[in-house]
Amino acid sequence: MSDLKIIKEMMNDFVKVPIKKDLYQRHFIELVEPRLPDCLVTIYGIPANTIAIKVDEFKLPEAIFCGSKGECKRADYIIFSEEAHKKIVLYIEMKKTKGNFTEIVQQLYGALCFVRYCEDIGQSFWKEKYFMQEYQHRFVSIGHISIAKKPTRITRNSNKHDTPENAMKIDWPSKLQFKHLAGSS
Repeated sequence: MSDLKIIKEMMNDFVKVPIKKDLYQRHFIELVEPRLPDCLVTIYGIPANTIAIKVDEFKLPEAIFCGSKGECKRADYIIFSEEAHKKIVLYIEMKKTKGNFTEIVQQLYGALCFVRYCEDIGQSFWKEKYFMQEYQHRFVSIGHISIAKKPTRITRNSNKHDTPENAMKIDWPSKLQFKHLAGSS
């Protein structure tokens, strides 16, 4: 069974974000800042084999953890994608303005921990020994999502943005392309 099929089975429908098609049958996704429904980011060029989930929909782990190191925080969205032998997990944190980078890193780490938990669930309960082992992880922080008056500004701390500390930072997003966020540009 493919990793994406397992993820589809694993996740409740209410956390899945619908993948849409434009007039030319190209896939895109609309992400809404969970606490600010007027703040929307559209990502174009989404591969057909993609699942996006709203991580903020899950119950907070504060009943178990103290939260003193930020371990109860999570990013807004995770996008799982498989395309032509490339498997990507894209972690996205959205902010109305700039946001505190230390807090953003904590949120991205929280989402990474959630994905690692999903890996263990797939390996243990679906009996898939190599579940999600081939995925590359990419981290993105998108700021100033309610203000579209300036051109998109992308800052990368590294070429791969493969850790929360090296997250790609985007301000004033407009016409974002999945391949750029996934590091395929």
